[in-house]
Amino acid sequence: MADSIITEEMQAVVGIESEPWTLEVSNTSARMFARSVGYTDPLFYDEAFAKSKGYRGIPAAPHYLGTPVFDPRNSDPTFGARRGSGPRLKHNFKRVLNGGTDIEYFDTICAGDVLTATNKIAELQERQGSLGVMLITITETTYRRDGQVVAISRGTGINY
Repeated sequence: MADSIITEEMQAVVGIESEPWTLEVSNTSARMFARSVGYTDPLFYDEAFAKSKGYRGIPAAPHYLGTPVFDPRNSDPTFGARRGSGPRLKHNFKRVLNGGTDIEYFDTICAGDVLTATNKIAELQERQGSLGVMLITITETTYRRDGQVVAISRGTGINY
């Protein structure tokens, strides 16, 4: 594009992986998430029942990927645990819209799991909308347990 809003500086951060951060899945947090989204299946509440169905423990309900570990020495006092720090995307847009999140699972996440996550900007797109040009940012967060990928979350951000 001749007059693209995606600069070389912006394109240079695509694919650069952040530093990792740690998330924990506990019985309490898995149950609280399941309750907050309205699940009533005993699978998400009763550990013995979950194990009788072949799970290692209470499974994390869909879209629950653990709770970041808070450490006051290096966590953000406002937003909690430090997410992986990596290059920031610089642009001049003032408005942001959540374009959705897709999660691809490669294994079941259960209470007792400790996950390590990293994120990166996977893709930048430019689109024309009714209010003008938009910057579409696809961010990928990869979740690992013992080095094995268990989930990848892909989020779409829309700046305009």
